[in-house]
Amino acid sequence: MKCQSFPCIEAVFALTFAWTLISSHAADETLLDTATIEAITGLKGVSNQTEGTFKVSKPRDDVSVTVEQTHMAPFMGLTSWAAFMPFGKDRAMVMGDMVLFEDEVNPVMSAALNGGLEVTALHNHFFFDRPKVYFMHIGGDGPVSKLAQGVRSIFDKEREIRTETPTPADSFGSEQLPARNGIDGGVISQVFGHKGDAKDGMYKVTIGRVVHMAGMDVGNTMGVNTWAAFAGTADDALVVGDFAVLENELQQVLRTLRGANINIVAIHQHMTGESPRMIFLHYYGRGKALDLARGVKAAINTQPLAANN
Repeated sequence: MKCQSFPCIEAVFALTFAWTLISSHAADETLLDTATIEAITGLKGVSNQTEGTFKVSKPRDDVSVTVEQTHMAPFMGLTSWAAFMPFGKDRAMVMGDMVLFEDEVNPVMSAALNGGLEVTALHNHFFFDRPKVYFMHIGGDGPVSKLAQGVRSIFDKEREIRTETPTPADSFGSEQLPARNGIDGGVISQVFGHKGDAKDGMYKVTIGRVVHMAGMDVGNTMGVNTWAAFAGTADDALVVGDFAVLENELQQVLRTLRGANINIVAIHQHMTGESPRMIFLHYYGRGKALDLARGVKAAINTQPLAANN
């Protein structure tokens, strides 16, 4: 339709002005409160206008790290970071990567989980690094202030640990296991509801799961399983193992294991192309055998499909 009168031109300007206001209001609703992020985390951030993100970083310059006897500066990948992206009005998404030493990983993981964040991966980036460095990936969505506080809790826990012990520890602080293993497999089996395998006083329970790959079912013997192996004695035991979890099961399994004071030592994938996607987490715990078994079983119970296998 052609506009041939002044009133029509006014109408076009009015519509343009209204659209500008609407667009501006919509943009305002998705702007990040960067001042709040900086104030809560205690870190200065950098905006990326193209991606609409805001990223805070913290170099790990409090401990000297060498890789194959060469000093590694924080610039070379030893910098923790958290990036925020708008996720609707007054909400955001956060993703990050935390540089941690071995004695920091599990206390920091608990702080992140208790702070409302998700922990999505835990692994190494180097070989022959001293002290050993791990990288814990985080994520989450929600109110900006809550996410920023979750990130702050990570750095607060780090600082607390390093203030108390400036040099990273090289063990969990447990005593050596008894020289002779004497795990009661019958008691362990009762907890899990599964019969396991015994060897030299040790005991191992394995629970299989199934995924689909290349048009076939792939299960327990191909490595798609959750297992728990026990050594030591009833009063002084060690448990190590692996959980096979669906993506939507991971966070609750982590919370349950940490709630039982069982340490997480890795979170990663073992396969590619499987359906549904399976994440694997490895763990390590010390304590009374029965308490450890109950802690692992409680985590299995958060996985309805796995618990019934």
